[in-house]
Amino acid sequence: MDIYRPALKESAREYALRQIRENIITLKLKPGSAISENELAKELGMSRTPVREALQELQKINLIEVYPQRGSVISHIDFDIVEETVFLRRVLEKAVVEELCDTITEEKLLELDKNIKLQEFYLDTRSQEKILELDNEFHRSLFVMCNKERIYNLMERMLGHFDRIRALSLYSVKEIKIVADHKAIVNAIRLGDKKLAAEAIVKHLSRYKLDQSEIMEKYPEYFVFENEKAVVSSN
Repeated sequence: MDIYRPALKESAREYALRQIRENIITLKLKPGSAISENELAKELGMSRTPVREALQELQKINLIEVYPQRGSVISHIDFDIVEETVFLRRVLEKAVVEELCDTITEEKLLELDKNIKLQEFYLDTRSQEKILELDNEFHRSLFVMCNKERIYNLMERMLGHFDRIRALSLYSVKEIKIVADHKAIVNAIRLGDKKLAAEAIVKHLSRYKLDQSEIMEKYPEYFVFENEKAVVSSN
């Protein structure tokens, strides 16, 4: 598990939650793997209480599963949850890019351009985690630029299953389209073309469907399927 420094004024619970969630998203903590409250507390250098509280929060957003007598495990990736969260993102981000077509400034466009140039650099060096970080920054910036950051923060809580699909795409898909997609979104916003911007964001957020077969072929053990969910629910 990767360990980062606590952020300024971050409580122990907030730190534990951020650390564990980020390691789940980046697949350092793999789907289906068992986790120990005691071991996590020791690794993070804190008491068990904030770790327990963090795990309870992660259970609420479907990233942790707790089984009686068996303990806690990292949730497998569930495509039903992915579909639901992608639906939310499509609705919200489509509205955001349409609004930006009317309101964005040249300074903000240059900020997005700068982000994309960094994405290109890290794509060339195949730095997947840095690309994922810049991708998140790009989408957050879209919300911030039209004064919708609180909405992004609420949405972000629900994205764990989809975020893991995005991470796996960077590790397993040969032809990564993320930079081209972001360029198309920014170009449409720059033109003030709401229809084109909406189409670009929808295409970008739906791309995981094209990558799905490659991802599942390489990492089948990371996913839960309908028959497996039925077995779990009956136990």
